[in-house]
Amino acid sequence: MSFLSKANWKLLVVLAVLAGGAGLFVSFGPPQLMAKTESPLFCSSCHVMQSQYEAWFNVGAHRTIRCVDCHLPHESLPVYYTWKSIDGLKDVAVYYSGRTPEIITISDRGKRFVQANCIRCHAERVALINQERNCWDCHRFLQHQLAGVRLTN
Repeated sequence: MSFLSKANWKLLVVLAVLAGGAGLFVSFGPPQLMAKTESPLFCSSCHVMQSQYEAWFNVGAHRTIRCVDCHLPHESLPVYYTWKSIDGLKDVAVYYSGRTPEIITISDRGKRFVQANCIRCHAERVALINQERNCWDCHRFLQHQLAGVRLTN
């Protein structure tokens, strides 16, 4: 019995065709598709992201940058678009499966991306400090749950 049966080959071909079609759609799809999906308004279009959007909007200096500027890797375009696709598909699957957590937290992989992007954007300022420590350990108001509008008693 071979490793890939005839049914498995058919499934593999169908998946390859779907992946190719998705790639072509993203590459040559509707005008401004990539730009639209990189905007903070797009990210906040899911109601579960509304509090993160509000926090980002009220943070100050960082409200001029997009979600993808912090939350995706920027070492190369192929890596960027690969992770944009993976994270986007994961978010859609979680949302439409009804498994969206009440409190959204960042993954360890996501933390590495954010840390690398802090260092990338602020390279001159952080050149002489310990870059092993997470930036948000000191800059606590960069965390979405701690940023934004404050209500006092």
